[in-house]
Amino acid sequence: MTDTPNIQEDHFNSIDESRLLSPKRATHGPRILLLYGSLRPRSFSRLMTEEAARILTRLGAETRTYNPTGLPLPDDAAPEHPKVQELRDLVSWSEGMVWCSPERHGAMTGIMKTQIDWIPLSLGGVRPTQGKTLAVMQVSGGSQSFNAVNQLRILGRWMRLLTIPNQSSTPKAFLEFDEDDRMKPSPFYDRVVDVMEELVKFTLLTRDNKDYLLDRYSERKESAEDLSKRVNQKAI
Repeated sequence: MTDTPNIQEDHFNSIDESRLLSPKRATHGPRILLLYGSLRPRSFSRLMTEEAARILTRLGAETRTYNPTGLPLPDDAAPEHPKVQELRDLVSWSEGMVWCSPERHGAMTGIMKTQIDWIPLSLGGVRPTQGKTLAVMQVSGGSQSFNAVNQLRILGRWMRLLTIPNQSSTPKAFLEFDEDDRMKPSPFYDRVVDVMEELVKFTLLTRDNKDYLLDRYSERKESAEDLSKRVNQKAI
């Protein structure tokens, strides 16, 4: 048995610490897209994202919130549908995201999943979600639960997002908002602040390193092999 790894040296790079630790830094505020999962007139997931957006703005971020009203079901319309294009443009614009869903029948809502299903893994040769940050939150009508945030974490990993460790789950959400639809001071509100602070920190830490963090040996190797095949085909 040999101690030498079976690595193709042409595609294997040592870790460049200077590139990793001292990238060129952007100067604009983190760009955060917020998605919510209910269309009710008084949607608590929407109110929660609005509260999160206020906090993010106070922390120096630039925020945009997508309204899912009118978004068709996946495969029930062409990708050129205006609501689909709006969502995809916002995802491409963003450097991080917040996903907030109600828990319905022990799971995230179909409205939340529909939005995520319309976000492709690849869009015109660009991966619109890979390497961006994600914070997950949920609201519940009853006792505290973590079913929706756990599912959102699975989806975030599948979309190759950097999902931050902290999360927010607010039970009996109808008790947590006042008559002006603002979230009342409480430990649940404090948790939302904690999550948004963490999201901004992780976004600032990783956004300028995204390309290098996602530079993979397997993909460099695969790209070289594909190029070789194309060249050989042309030569035949």
